[in-house]
Amino acid sequence: MHIESIKLKNFKSFKDAQMLDIPRFCVIVGANGSGKSTLFSVFEFLKEALTSNVHTALIKLGGSRGFHEVRTRGGEGNIEIELKFRESDSSPLVTYFLSIGELNDRPFVAREILKYRRGSGGQPRHFLDFSKGEGEAVTNEIENVTDVRQLKREHQKLRSPEILAVKGLAQFERFPAVMALGNLIENWHISDFHISRARPEQEAGYAEHLSREGENLSLVIQYLHQRHPEVFQKILAKLSERIPGITKVDAKTTEEGRVLLRFQDGAFEDPFLARYVSDGTIKMLAYLVLLYNPTPHPLLCVEEPENQLYPML
Repeated sequence: MHIESIKLKNFKSFKDAQMLDIPRFCVIVGANGSGKSTLFSVFEFLKEALTSNVHTALIKLGGSRGFHEVRTRGGEGNIEIELKFRESDSSPLVTYFLSIGELNDRPFVAREILKYRRGSGGQPRHFLDFSKGEGEAVTNEIENVTDVRQLKREHQKLRSPEILAVKGLAQFERFPAVMALGNLIENWHISDFHISRARPEQEAGYAEHLSREGENLSLVIQYLHQRHPEVFQKILAKLSERIPGITKVDAKTTEEGRVLLRFQDGAFEDPFLARYVSDGTIKMLAYLVLLYNPTPHPLLCVEEPENQLYPML
């Protein structure tokens, strides 16, 4: 997935802002308080809104004041988010627009639009257009539509104006364009890795993807070692290049059902447990696990990657 542009209105510190021509690999640099984390919170907000609804997402992001805390202070009008992206290099340009208003102290989806456009010319085709919980969505497969007159639209009404149409309709295969967007957002990942969360022993379990704060790192290592040994060897090779002395990493399950993350240093006979290795070693391993994910996230955001690491790494 390649997000090419972002436009925001009345979203926290961004009263009216846009980022254009965003590269596939993008590093956001700025002083404290300049809005780096706020930009990432846009993706968190959309993912939470898809999982639950816009009211819950606003409360999680802005606390008890919800809408009024998320909307730019002193700002008027709705909160607006617009993303332009491609699912792959050969995919059509997708525009997703969301406008959130408030009525009687309750937020609602004032407008939600999903548009696809092929090539650099021509008008975008609306595949979804909803307002206040009611609207139309197209049931055609995107690839099969060559003329706007071929679009088959179906009217739908959601049970609440707080619910995203993408959430409701993505459950049905007859709305393939909407389902594709829902699957993408659902699998976004925002990493805010915490060393203290990754060090403790974990209860035995199963995890294919690193969690937001990384507390399941040992479970993911265990999964990669067992199910994707070739990927695990790549991670270990990269770790050894960057941290001299590390020759082996594994996850061992104890008789009590705890999973221990262990590091082998070539200079020592016995491996070290995670609580005895450096912060940088743990964090480098976590980021390599994210970057070498066998089933990559369509969007990966990493908060403050330089913490506990030498910046050049």
